[in-house]
Amino acid sequence: QLQLVESGGGLVQPGGSMRLSCEASGFSGFTSEYYAIAWFRQAPGKEREGVSCISVSGTTDYINSVMGRFTISRDDAKNTVYLLMNSLTPDDTGVYYCAAEERWSQNSDYCSYVGVDYWGNGTPVTVSS
Repeated sequence: QLQLVESGGGLVQPGGSMRLSCEASGFSGFTSEYYAIAWFRQAPGKEREGVSCISVSGTTDYINSVMGRFTISRDDAKNTVYLLMNSLTPDDTGVYYCAAEERWSQNSDYCSYVGVDYWGNGTPVTVSS
């Protein structure tokens, strides 16, 4: 069964940068099994929201509030997906989760924030001075 482990969270000052990693294990690898990956976040007292996703083929999507500041990428050889976050603000504070949705083709260019098959346990990000 696919397992996802997030890392890279912590405390950062406003305007700073942080890179989150989501490492997948428990399967034969992204070059053999196909998953679209999404990053979600949950701020204190708020519902979880999708932030960014990347398809098997590398197509990406971002919500408006992070467009131009966040970059999602994947390294299939390392079974890892990254979220580079720049120009962070206190509104970016929350627990960040990665999630996987199984796809059936290495050419799939679809990713979304619904239909999640697997979740990680999350990594906290605090943006504060």
